[in-house]
Amino acid sequence: MPHDGQAMTPAPLLADLQGLTAAALPEVEALFISAREALRDRVTVGGKISGAALEEHQFAAHALSWLATYTEALRQMHAWAGRLAESGSFGEMESLLLQIGYGEYLSQILGGIPMSQNEIARLADLGQSWAPGAAATRLMAEGNTHAARARLVALMRDNHGRATFGATGLDEELEMIRDQFRRFADEQVVPFAHEWHLKDELIPMSIIESLAEMGVFGLTIPEEFGGFGLSKASMVVVSEELSRGYIGVGSLGTRSEIAAELILCGGTAEQKAHWLPKLASGEILPTAVFTEPNTGSDLGSLRTRAVKTEDGWEVTGNKTWITHAARTHVMTLLARTDPATTDYRGLSMFLAEKTPGTDEAPFPTPGMTGGEIEVLGYRGMKEYELAFDGFKVKADNLLGGVEGQGFKQLMQTFESARIQTGARAIGVAQSALESGMRYAEERKQFGKPLIEFPRIASKLALMAVEIMVARQLTYFSAWQKDHDKRCDLEAGMAKLLGARVAWACADNALQIHGGNGFALEYQISRILCDARILNIFEGAAEIQAQVIARRLLD
Repeated sequence: MPHDGQAMTPAPLLADLQGLTAAALPEVEALFISAREALRDRVTVGGKISGAALEEHQFAAHALSWLATYTEALRQMHAWAGRLAESGSFGEMESLLLQIGYGEYLSQILGGIPMSQNEIARLADLGQSWAPGAAATRLMAEGNTHAARARLVALMRDNHGRATFGATGLDEELEMIRDQFRRFADEQVVPFAHEWHLKDELIPMSIIESLAEMGVFGLTIPEEFGGFGLSKASMVVVSEELSRGYIGVGSLGTRSEIAAELILCGGTAEQKAHWLPKLASGEILPTAVFTEPNTGSDLGSLRTRAVKTEDGWEVTGNKTWITHAARTHVMTLLARTDPATTDYRGLSMFLAEKTPGTDEAPFPTPGMTGGEIEVLGYRGMKEYELAFDGFKVKADNLLGGVEGQGFKQLMQTFESARIQTGARAIGVAQSALESGMRYAEERKQFGKPLIEFPRIASKLALMAVEIMVARQLTYFSAWQKDHDKRCDLEAGMAKLLGARVAWACADNALQIHGGNGFALEYQISRILCDARILNIFEGAAEIQAQVIARRLLD
């Protein structure tokens, strides 16, 4: 049944919407190209991009990264609409998502793109100005209106049982996968996640066992090694839905994804045959051991050392922010094997075996100790500091069997890791939207539900719009990866935008809850804490913007 006033509300759709987006998009693309070339001129010294000059103009470089991200996001939203139109699935809700998205993002490009809460990237920072053409002007004036947002929320209220708001544009197989994991998340994760968070408990092994049975850990591992050999797009959908339930559950597969990617790209034939089937089945759980105290994103300067012995290697040093370290069986461990080096060239990757710990003895393996880092959110796998003192690694467990390849091997995993982080961000954002919408429907103030107040409805509408924008950018990066195209740029953009969207959605959903959102008993307090980490791990937002800028200018 329609809600009060809904039946009387006409759909404020722009005529020839896709024609307008098609006309506006080349303007944005030309603006980006002009900005890129202007910045290139500023940071080129002696015919090459100067690292020092790029750092001097860092704000402008990061502004370019955000402009490029918005350009790609608009491109993918236009492509999404075209695919839906061809299949007859481009309905009223999808039209509203497109016109509001274009109206808002074009306005931000003209007026300023938020890089963080108090940093706005403006065209003037890039030495640019823009006089929008007729199509862009109309989209900015008529796309993101109060009437459009109100109508979108009215449609969302009648569509509340769906996992997403608006057709995603994925094929039937991927939507079947989504449905399967949506049901699992709703039944096995959502009812319990907040208690796990409040008690700071590890995700129960029964959940991990269920995920193993469903094939999560071998999703993209080739069939010849015991996996399902599915696409990165399937991994995105699974990560998205599990993270909608709880980011910790959605992140369990990340460890196996990183480990499998390392072995597939850099392992020997024997290492692939030995490790991949065990990872795929969930027989062994891996953890990534890269970061060190005082190095953070500067992995090339890490100091943990591995010294060759008669029967293998001995590792000594310290690591920090190691997720799910206690109860895992193997560590993808990055250490320095060439003591004469001080940069990435002396690093090697190891498949370091360990004994899974217990609550009483979390790190029983000789040569290794650890302690938990208490954190605000993202608690279900826990974070640890680790110390190694003569920790033994078998000779056969040097990844690829060749020293000095560790950093290169790690770089090969970043595309998949960042694509999955974009997916996790979408899931967290979707969880925030659904939580905020439920509360806005149930909570009454001044005689009516919160959702009927324009500011509340606008928050919800823009959440749905930005989630779809981030979703399409992430799906595109996965599509690129699945078609053997270089996608480090697209994956970085998906992660950069997705993390900002997740935080904005969580913050706005908590605002809708008012004082109750600040109470630990409400799930939105957890979702906010979980959302915050997305702008930090797998490349902090600032590092990510720097990497994108450097890639754009190369």
